[in-house]
Amino acid sequence: MTKRIISTPKAPAAIGPYSQAVAVNNTVYLSGQIGLDPVSMTLVEGGIEAQTRQVMSNLKAVAEATGGSLDQMVRVTIYLTDLTHFSTVNDAMASHFKAPYPARATVGVAALPRGALVEMDGILELQA
Repeated sequence: MTKRIISTPKAPAAIGPYSQAVAVNNTVYLSGQIGLDPVSMTLVEGGIEAQTRQVMSNLKAVAEATGGSLDQMVRVTIYLTDLTHFSTVNDAMASHFKAPYPARATVGVAALPRGALVEMDGILELQA
């Protein structure tokens, strides 16, 4: 087993004892991303749409740091503090992913770090 820690300044630094992503052989496990600006480390303003765009940007940066891309994402989990935002998140996903889409679960949660409205994590499979 080859285990590699992934880190990029193009995504927010971890705000706890975890890595942005961990690659094991050709599978990459991306930690959850919230709508933090990677430079200021503050939550972007503009509500669910702005936060979701930032989350997608952060996931993309981490995916690219692995040598991969969002096109190789096979699984995404979305955490929402308000499930009425489901369609907004769907729109953002449609603009960042193309068919065939990754498998996905969406979970309603009571709260997220830093008061975020949305968090996403994922798994991607790199080319062998």
